[in-house]
Amino acid sequence: MQDVEVRRHVAATVQRVWDVATDLAGSPQVIRGIDAVEVLTPESFGVGTRWRETRTMMGRSATEEMTVTAVEPHRSYRVEAASRGAHYVSTFAAAPSDDGGTDVTMTFGGRPTSTVARVLGAVTAPLGRRAVTKALEQDLDDIAAAAERA
Repeated sequence: MQDVEVRRHVAATVQRVWDVATDLAGSPQVIRGIDAVEVLTPESFGVGTRWRETRTMMGRSATEEMTVTAVEPHRSYRVEAASRGAHYVSTFAAAPSDDGGTDVTMTFGGRPTSTVARVLGAVTAPLGRRAVTKALEQDLDDIAAAAERA
């Protein structure tokens, strides 16, 4: 799947947006697309942080184990996961804007690691891209709403 990228301006400080976006335990209460989260590492959010996240997409529930693989505190992080013959990479980036708010960019991409995943990906790519775009936009809207409420 070609990477999907969504952007949004948030009327809240970078610190507040970062706090909402990295609160893994609280994310099911903030992000409608997340059904449950099980944090697997007790440390604060950083490289090596792992969790299991359950979502329902296109009518199917799936749980994936995620790992933070890069962090620039209050600026960006990268999360990776491997599942069902594919390797997934998500990024979150926050930058201060001139009005005191924050410009946020989220990306998601998946690369097949098996022949079956390559074939299925070729067939379902347009539908998958639309579903991922919609999910990222909704996640970003939910993070923005929570950050702006504070």
